Amino acid sequence: MLNIFTLANGRLFQEEIDSLEELSKFQPIWVDLESPTQEEKRWIKQHYGLSIPEDAMDEDIEESARFYKEDNGDLHIRSDFLVADEEEPHTVRVAFILNLVNVELKSMGVLFSIHDEDVPVFRLLRMRARRAPGLIEDAKEVLLKLFDADAEYSADTLEGIYVELEKVSTKVLAGNMTDELAGEVLGAIARHEDLSGRIRRNMMDTRRALSFMIRSKILTRDQFEDARQILRDIDSLDSHTAFLFDKINFLMDATVGFININQNKIIKIFSVASVALLPPTLIASVYGMNLKFPELEFLGGLAYPYTVALMVASALVPMWYFRRRGWLK
Repeated sequence: MLNIFTLANGRLFQEEIDSLEELSKFQPIWVDLESPTQEEKRWIKQHYGLSIPEDAMDEDIEESARFYKEDNGDLHIRSDFLVADEEEPHTVRVAFILNLVNVELKSMGVLFSIHDEDVPVFRLLRMRARRAPGLIEDAKEVLLKLFDADAEYSADTLEGIYVELEKVSTKVLAGNMTDELAGEVLGAIARHEDLSGRIRRNMMDTRRALSFMIRSKILTRDQFEDARQILRDIDSLDSHTAFLFDKINFLMDATVGFININQNKIIKIFSVASVALLPPTLIASVYGMNLKFPELEFLGGLAYPYTVALMVASALVPMWYFRRRGWLK
């Protein structure tokens, strides 16, 4: 899918392009390629003279492979954007190409973005730019607002994680932790920990992209201040994620502690039962020997009931003692 965005009266307008002829009719400031076909890449090559690299969305982590400037003036930025899906949260790699210095290129002043799937942050910016006149001034502003929206989206996701952790905390601190409930709680904690880690990694990546833009000296004074403000927001999010990680660790330790308590209760019951059954076992072992016992001969036909009653009594007396001491609770 190839979408272009033009700026008119301070608002961003979107057009979906289906042919090279349609592309030639507009003067966009932003060209967005979502899962582009080879034909759409060819349109970009023919109209703008811009070749989309085949490795544009590779999972490189080296800064030199993700943030660099080509000899013709093209700035290349590869950044990750969060998708906080409930079932499968993940990040989407987006490649940006921007030329602001080479007047010989038809792509000068146009931001190109290439990604494999739709990104919530992109939808958020498109909605805001249509409703808020003056929000976008040029292609650099589009890129800055995308990073700003990404930080805000991450902040909203962190707030949602905190709300969910409060619900988990209520279950954990209620004290009636069963094995089934403990399994649910551990699963929820693991999901929130994974999402918090993705947010922290995403914010680190956004910080690197903004730092590259600042070092490139392509921003105006106001845009420079906007970039600095986004970096400050990211720093505050780092503190918030650290707090959430501490809360997650506390809930994890508390849940594991309750599981250990439940297991200790079971082990205690088995231990008490084994101790209570030792005297009857001893009695059965003694009277099971092939010997003549005077008391059994004296009792005659009551020898069997006598030994059974003695074994039962020897088991009940320890159980009564343990119960009185509170060891069976």
